[in-house]
Amino acid sequence: MKLLRLIEFLRRHLKTVIRMCLAMLALLVLVDAIPFFVDKHHAHTKAEHIPGFWAAFGFAGCVLIILFSKAFGHAGIVNREDYYDE
Repeated sequence: MKLLRLIEFLRRHLKTVIRMCLAMLALLVLVDAIPFFVDKHHAHTKAEHIPGFWAAFGFAGCVLIILFSKAFGHAGIVNREDYYDE
């Protein structure tokens, strides 16, 4: 029941939750962009010197995984509604 109360609380305060998530995302981007916090001296490639490169790379990877899985699912896993009636 505690989980249900937590979900209801978060739904009631949805705008605050969204603002907090965006603030945390902005803070993470800021920390990554400031060279004092993240040492890029030992980067292996030129792309690693770009602020937020690994964050963007991870986000793009997640998007590609989602798109691939949706395409794969619609290609063969998802069946018609009347598939089992035949």
